[in-house]
Amino acid sequence: MSVDTAATVAERFEELYGAEPEGVWAAPGRVNLIGEHTDYNDGFVMPFALPHTAVAAVSRRTDGMLRLHSADVEGGAVRLRVDDLAPESDRNWTAYPSGVVWALRQAGHTVTGADIHLASTVPAGAGLSSSAALEVVVALALNDLYELGLRGWQLARLCQRAENIYVGAPVGIMDQTASACCEPGNALFLDTRDLSQRQIPFDLAAEGMRLLVVDTRVKHSHSEGEYGKRRAGCEKGAALLGVDALRDVAYDELDAALARLGDDEEVRRLVRHVVTEDRRVEQVVALLESGDTCAIGPVLTAGHASLRDDFRISCPELDLVVDTALATGALGARMTGGGFGGSAIVLAEAADVETVTKSVESAFAAAGFTAPRVFEAVPAAGARRVR
Repeated sequence: MSVDTAATVAERFEELYGAEPEGVWAAPGRVNLIGEHTDYNDGFVMPFALPHTAVAAVSRRTDGMLRLHSADVEGGAVRLRVDDLAPESDRNWTAYPSGVVWALRQAGHTVTGADIHLASTVPAGAGLSSSAALEVVVALALNDLYELGLRGWQLARLCQRAENIYVGAPVGIMDQTASACCEPGNALFLDTRDLSQRQIPFDLAAEGMRLLVVDTRVKHSHSEGEYGKRRAGCEKGAALLGVDALRDVAYDELDAALARLGDDEEVRRLVRHVVTEDRRVEQVVALLESGDTCAIGPVLTAGHASLRDDFRISCPELDLVVDTALATGALGARMTGGGFGGSAIVLAEAADVETVTKSVESAFAAAGFTAPRVFEAVPAAGARRVR
């Protein structure tokens, strides 16, 4: 994020509220390299932060008022009373920042109001965690201004609570933790059960490779029913198998576990995806740490097949990205994010990037789909104060 962006957000804040902000903060969106729909099953994930960020200029208030404005939404500032904030009372974009204020206060932290101006370059609806970026940037700003002393993983937990309860979306912990805790040049190996973290060096350019994000422009919404159905199905599978979460089903015991589920084919599919996906995360970590980065390609592709066939959350546009990229020389490809649209990632040799990109764009045009947005993903910094 450039210095100019922080200055622009600060200037707009002053125009809106008549005084300079006390500070400006940024929090990134994320790409998940591998580990999809494992976070709410206490499993493993491996995201990294994008250069695309939500930026917030913020000042404290002492009168119990919360004023929210976004450069990305038409209209003036929205005024709310912090004492009136209540779960699922807001179906607009303001639910994300106001939900964070609610969650902080519910946890016993003194937040007496704020003036907030936001601007974001994280593509909304692309499966790149635009909502988590909004939540985390507000949480970090209020943590700093009110001197709450919370660490990144604690802010992530509060932001997840805001989205689960206040917004009403049953998301896991990955997106908020990635936004809060990722480091530049690394992917974050996160155990979502105990929130232990390991930064895994991920410098594709040094090895002559690139990771492309292909935003299909197909919008998705987690708070609508299909995501919740998958989560409920996973919880049913864990209950039937007598474990706390599907994380507890060992890969080597998967066949026996599936046999115990009998003829409940839907639950069998969900369980198979989660258990094999946790295994794939561990495989990618081992390959990256051993320096065999090229070999993660087939693991990514296997992850897409599992999401498509077992979890059944892909769509024609995502499948077309993956199939076209692989047919034109990509090392691996898969959908990323919650599914039903959003983005795919493509691992390719640097020399093949232009060919793969043009092939995907041509395939979309031939299919009559909206032209995709394609950009290179380079691991960036997590949430931080920028002014």
